[in-house]
Amino acid sequence: MSDTAKPSVLFVCVHNAGRSQMAAGFLAHLAGDRVLVHSAGSLPADQVNPAAVAAMAEVGIDITAAAPKVLTAEAVQASDYVITMGCGDACPVFPGRTYLDWQLDDPAGKGVDAVRPIRDEIRRRVDALLAEIGSR
Repeated sequence: MSDTAKPSVLFVCVHNAGRSQMAAGFLAHLAGDRVLVHSAGSLPADQVNPAAVAAMAEVGIDITAAAPKVLTAEAVQASDYVITMGCGDACPVFPGRTYLDWQLDDPAGKGVDAVRPIRDEIRRRVDALLAEIGSR
């Protein structure tokens, strides 16, 4: 990453419908235009998990416009940070990238009550990631 380029973060989960969408929503909200934020899935769903959308709305972040996208090698290669959430084996590895694997419960099929603690843990991890990015 050059001194003038914005750092780029790619969040990856299987369906790109819950965890990675919430993480991308938090980072985009907290970092503004200081970080390029992307998300993708190894087997993307048809839509973002409604419980994830509702849980994020509770904390003032709107991810209703988000849509699951397929993970590509190009997206990984274009990212400085690649955060996997339960699909690390499906993610290609390129030198010079920072890879983190966040072990988080999958919110698929769960209601908002079950998604809230996952959302809150994602927020904690995104805060730590933002601190790390800012210290580089």
